Amino acid sequence: MAMNDAVELSPAAKKFSNLDAAYAAVEDFLNLIAALTILSLMFVGTYQVFGRKLLNVPVPGYVDVVEVAMTTFAFLGLAYCQRLGGHIRMEIIIGRFKGRLLYTMELLGTLVIMVIVAILIVYTWTHFERAYTIGDSTIDIEIILWPSKLAVPFAFSVLMVRLILQAVGFYRLIRDPDAVQIAVPHIETIDEQAQHEIDAGLAGEEEKVDILNKDAKVEAD
Repeated sequence: MAMNDAVELSPAAKKFSNLDAAYAAVEDFLNLIAALTILSLMFVGTYQVFGRKLLNVPVPGYVDVVEVAMTTFAFLGLAYCQRLGGHIRMEIIIGRFKGRLLYTMELLGTLVIMVIVAILIVYTWTHFERAYTIGDSTIDIEIILWPSKLAVPFAFSVLMVRLILQAVGFYRLIRDPDAVQIAVPHIETIDEQAQHEIDAGLAGEEEKVDILNKDAKVEAD
């Protein structure tokens, strides 16, 4: 949201915008943890290959470590991706809608997702409780599994809050389609995506031209 838009917001909209921004910071932090986990696994995987082949010293319980870490990078970034509208979307039909009808369809889709996520929270929490009660662990080096299983309902709960914010955001736009968009993803149309790809391609070509010009200048000197 642009700065000049923030000045025009009503007091209630400003509070909602601040809430969305504060929650976005939480989502960014969780997504950063997921990204760092992937980076760490890349280093561990690299050492696993070279350690096993060259030094004959593999990482103990490598498969177990990957199994436990998967929940971190697979689920902690869900809310972040939902905020950006980065999940797979079927826009063949809904992409043709505009204004209040579009926001109504988006709200209905968000409510359906909320129902599904609520069911997932219940069952993944039950799965965590069972693992905690029986002391479930991995097979090889017996890493306790309940913390990683707890991360799943936690991530779904974070996603649920984001969905609630988006539902409120779409409801605002249904009431006033011309209102400043808050807590809803900006979904690009096919034409906008194509234009951005064209702009990116042109920018890449300009960089190539600049590099060629610099090389030609060096050779001339």
